[in-house]
Amino acid sequence: MARLVMKFGGTSVADIDRIRNVAHHVKREVDAGHHVAVVVSAMSGKTNELVAWCKAAAPRHDAREYDAVVASGEQVTAGLLAMTLESMGIPARSWLGWQLPIITSDAHASARILDVNADELVKGFKERGEVAVIAGFQGIHKETGRITTLGRGGSDTSAVAIAAAMQAERCDIYTDVDGVYTTDPRVVPKARRMEKIAFEEMLELASLGAKVLQVRSVELGMVHNVRIFVRSSFEAPDSIDPHGTPPGTLICDEAEIMEQQVVTGIAFSKDEAQVSLRRVQDKPGVAAAIFGPLADGNINVDMIVQNVSADGATTDLTFTVPSADYDRARDILTKVKGTVGYDRIDGATDVTKVSVIGIGMRSHAGVAAQAFKALAERGINIRAITTSEIKFSLLIDSAFTELAVRTLHSLYGLDKA
Repeated sequence: MARLVMKFGGTSVADIDRIRNVAHHVKREVDAGHHVAVVVSAMSGKTNELVAWCKAAAPRHDAREYDAVVASGEQVTAGLLAMTLESMGIPARSWLGWQLPIITSDAHASARILDVNADELVKGFKERGEVAVIAGFQGIHKETGRITTLGRGGSDTSAVAIAAAMQAERCDIYTDVDGVYTTDPRVVPKARRMEKIAFEEMLELASLGAKVLQVRSVELGMVHNVRIFVRSSFEAPDSIDPHGTPPGTLICDEAEIMEQQVVTGIAFSKDEAQVSLRRVQDKPGVAAAIFGPLADGNINVDMIVQNVSADGATTDLTFTVPSADYDRARDILTKVKGTVGYDRIDGATDVTKVSVIGIGMRSHAGVAAQAFKALAERGINIRAITTSEIKFSLLIDSAFTELAVRTLHSLYGLDKA
């Protein structure tokens, strides 16, 4: 029998009626002869409620106790779904992360999965025909025995890791959308759902603003070659042929995709801030003096642009940070002004990063040049540019976000079926 992992997010298990709907999705796959492991998130809104309780109890709380509290949301969902399946005559058992176990690092609230033991799940499939209902988002740090959580969206990562451990045929991510689109349909009504997308492209989309999957889940899928299928949980369970291909997007190895488009999708992120250091001393060690303290402050730096020094003495350095870290970044840079030797700091929070992604760029020249020309014709100024093998990103004024995304979406033919 084929093994299948099914993951359901918070909106899919928001109340008892939706949990029953999930149970019918699971029953369909069991009846089709699959061995099924289900990974669930907390019911919609519950994690936020638990986080608020932690802050109310102690604003400067212990991260280990925080994890003990917020991990409980998934425990409730797993138990309720297992009960519902049992009431439908389907053998089921709930599992918490520590019971498998899912071994993680000790970075509480943002732990990374180190190992997953799926032996008991496989034993349950073979001996009892049992559906395993697993609380996502959580694991255990082996040395301390403390519960850990994986960060927001961590249930996606749990699901892919479990799929890899039990050598599942596929990991189905059920969510409130029916797949991965060429861009945000709320910005571009003509955005299309993709049938397939390569791991590398999805990794770029997820890291550059697309909210469909957690970045680490895509990384795990790519490393372990776990095929991930993004689909909607709101389709009628009985209307889906378990042996067919329902609407959705398959994230897979590049080799499974017959012919790549030059551009696959457009992502954008408004959670960006620009920092520019003017007349920085142009000498060895300055970059380390700037970016070292930012790294020590756990501030992620993205786009970096350095102007060529005309006089050999000073230069301008521009980079982006998450908008939530903007004030903190300025404070850190102000403290190291004497070491770095810059004239002043300029900054802006009304900026957006727009990214164009596609594996086809590897074999096509002039893709970025087309974008520069099209945006110029629309009067959109580009503040900064970064490129890689399969993507390029542009920093623009936020006021032009929708116009830029629509322009690029049309430019590369993504409007067309």
